[in-house]
Amino acid sequence: MPQTLRLSNRVATASRWPLGVALTSWRYLWRTTPLHRREEPGSWAQDAPPSLPASVSGDEVQHVGEGAGPLFHRRYRVRIAGPAMTAEELIDRLAADPDAASPSEFASFRKMAGEDGAMAVGDEYRVRMPGPWDGPVRVVARTPTAFRLATLAGHLEAGQIEFSVVRVEDDLQFTIESWARAGDRFSALLFDQLRMSKEIQLHMWTSFLERVVELAEGRRRRGLEIRTRRVDATAEGSLHDRDARSALDDLHDRPLNFDLADRDAYAAERGWNVDDQRQPLPPEPPGDPVPGGSWETACDLMRRYEFADPSIVRAVYEDDSPLEGRDMLLEIRFLGLRFHVGVRVGGVLDETRAVDGRSARVWGWYYGTLQGHLEMGQMQFEVWKWLDSGEVEFRIHAFSRPAEIRNPIVRLGFRVFGRREQLRFARHARERMARLIAEELGVATGARRAARTADELTVRPVRREAT
Repeated sequence: MPQTLRLSNRVATASRWPLGVALTSWRYLWRTTPLHRREEPGSWAQDAPPSLPASVSGDEVQHVGEGAGPLFHRRYRVRIAGPAMTAEELIDRLAADPDAASPSEFASFRKMAGEDGAMAVGDEYRVRMPGPWDGPVRVVARTPTAFRLATLAGHLEAGQIEFSVVRVEDDLQFTIESWARAGDRFSALLFDQLRMSKEIQLHMWTSFLERVVELAEGRRRRGLEIRTRRVDATAEGSLHDRDARSALDDLHDRPLNFDLADRDAYAAERGWNVDDQRQPLPPEPPGDPVPGGSWETACDLMRRYEFADPSIVRAVYEDDSPLEGRDMLLEIRFLGLRFHVGVRVGGVLDETRAVDGRSARVWGWYYGTLQGHLEMGQMQFEVWKWLDSGEVEFRIHAFSRPAEIRNPIVRLGFRVFGRREQLRFARHARERMARLIAEELGVATGARRAARTADELTVRPVRREAT
């Protein structure tokens, strides 16, 4: 693959924009498909692209950090009723020939490396589109129900895009999810400021969804859902902000601010708060976790710390670092004030547990507080699936107490408001987890039901607070 697109190539690509805009405008005027569009602010911790698998070559990959302008995390989704294909058959069909659903006036895929037909990790394509994102991509992930592409050097975008399908009851739910920034400042101007390229991209992928419905020989249920989360290039908490990066690097040599060896004794000591909280999530059929179901979706949200309410806590971390041992810089927000504290992931849990004669599949992780944190202690997050009933739960277990705080004003404020904010964080995390999973699975009624359940729950500290 060429390392960069020559100026002549970029001019040729740009010369096709007017045609693309004309086609987009024409299709927009005559479109009868209802579009449910939602745009909202995002954060780097929650909207960064997935890490590249360790087995995939990163040579020439154009990461989002190398792009320009804001990061756009977009999700296009359609639900297909009465499909003639299974989820696996639909993905196999698209992987063998992406042009089977790609509108030819918008884009075409040409394989540049790899065997003809079936798609495999490492294969490379060049995508030709009438907008500032024409360029090469590499397959970086392939499962029976999904494949993910990453942009390569010379592409006019920097990021990744994933095509996936899951079964929801008797329907198929097809999703296109992208994490991308413009490849250079000129492309960023066209995409973000003039919005020309953004609309071309929108109608290109919504047209793709409509063709997927036809390919599956089903019918569209409701309209097309489009969600866009924007992360400004200078957004606080972004790893591309030098101050945030420097603060994160400073955490690597900091020790925990409590003795982890004595954690079993904390519940019996005065002054320590020990909490166990549970949040019901949308259930699954009994047995092992369902691919793409409630349990797996919760695990994915937990890996990326997406269950945390960004209005309360935001996290900065190396997205390509292993989860176990990961340092995280947390920004705690309270009444317009912001406090930056550090935590370290101490371990990852993945096991089947026997509890009172029942078996549960459990996955989770925990972190401990580092020197300089306002608290001292540990917080553990787990997602459970009871194999006999299919019930799924999000659990939070924590023990903590105030740390030594030198600033007398901050110390007083934490003594007055710290415990309340701690419980508020956990409550919002439970409710947000239930809502996000319900949205991901397309079960709005489940989201409302889960939210009501969360309101009825009470936090049960094992020991009383210090007086």
